[in-house]
Formats: sequence, structure tokens, C-alpha cells
Amino acid sequence: MPIRAVLWDIDDTLFDYTGADSAGLAAHLRAEGLAERYGSPPEALALWRRLTELHWARFAAGEVTFQGQRQDRVRDFLGEPALTAARADAWFDSYVEHYKAAWVLFPDVLPVLDALAGTHRHGVLTNSSAANQDPKLRHLGLRDRFEVLVCAAELGVSKPDAAAFLAACEALGLPPGQVAYVGDQPEIDARGARDAGLTAFWLDRDGGRGPGPAAVHRIEGLDRLPELLAADTRFGARSGIR
Repeated sequence: MPIRAVLWDIDDTLFDYTGADSAGLAAHLRAEGLAERYGSPPEALALWRRLTELHWARFAAGEVTFQGQRQDRVRDFLGEPALTAARADAWFDSYVEHYKAAWVLFPDVLPVLDALAGTHRHGVLTNSSAANQDPKLRHLGLRDRFEVLVCAAELGVSKPDAAAFLAACEALGLPPGQVAYVGDQPEIDARGARDAGLTAFWLDRDGGRGPGPAAVHRIEGLDRLPELLAADTRFGARSGIR
């Protein structure tokens, strides 16, 4: 079956989440007088990202609410387990303002969306919430590019669960065999999409992260995506992708 639609991950696929997170956290720590507390900005970011992954996994498992995982992340990061929800929310909200100031798209995003606008439908599947991602897409000028925005927080299931990918395909009204998925995580995005029956593209922007899962198409940028989608990129077919 030909690929008729593309589902996209957002963070570190369309939007430079790592860059914004790094710059935003560093600016927030300076504003809070905590710039020296964690050794260096990379060390602070590494701790923040570890705690993000830890508490997001708890949310994905249904152990805590979306807001609760944010609050627990702040408590652990500051080493203040008794911090009230209100104070944790205020700290996180202040961080978010610095983070938003650093938002930027990757330079290959608009060109590829323009190139595919007349040939493929588009949607988003993200392990976040609509309250978080819809304003982000609007701020970045992308929301109108996507027919559907499917988010784990509202869906009740997250990538790499096949149910998340199938729900996004259902929202588009297409079978998974007619949908491609593009994301930066080899397991959560690429393997998950592959196992759900979509054509999976692993966007390895940095390169050198290994071959990735089998039967997954690895690309290092979005510039060749229109050409590859126009060709037969079903599993087992020659794609020309390294």
C-alpha cells in the first residue's frame, strides 16, 4: 500500500527540545541563584533529564498524574521532598518561561513540510499532553500543518505501545500500512511504529548511534524524506537509506 500520511514526533524531531531545555534550565537556575549548585550546566541538565525520564515513566505507567510527575521532578531536582504542590508548580512554571524563550524549529522542518504538503496528510503522535504540545505547535507556527494531534496524556497510552500508534492512525482514518512515522527515538518511536505496522523512520540527527532496530529506516535529516516516501519504502524494499 502507498504511504498516504506521515505521523510526526515533536520533541527533538521537529523542535530542538534538547537545545531549548539546556538553555532554558541554565537561564532558570541563574535566575533562581542556583547556577553553581549542580557543578556545571551540562551536569544540571543531565540530572534534570534523568529525573524527567524517571517521572515520565511513572506517569506512563499510570502511577501519577501529568502535573504530579512535574511536581515530583522539581522536588527531586531541588532535594526538597516536602515541597508543596503550589511551590513546585511555581518553580516549574518559571522554568517553562525560560524554556519557551529558547524554542526553535530545526532548519529542515519547514522545507520538508512544504515539500510534502501536496502529497501526504500529516498528524502528530506525542508522549505528552495537548495542553503542553498544542500551544507549542501554535507558537512555532506549525499547528495548522497537522490534521490531528494525538497525545499520550489524553489517550491514556503512550509510545511505544502499539495502541498509541493505532489510535493515531484511526484518527487519520487510515490503516497503519498507509502511514509513516518519523521520530528521534530508536525504540520508543521507530521500533514502536514498526511493531504497530507503520513504516518507521528513525531520525538520527547526530549520527553514530548504531544501526537501530531491524526493519526501520534510519535517516540523519529530513531533506531526503520526500524522495523516500515517493519510492517504495515498505519493509524489505530498497529504500536507499543508510
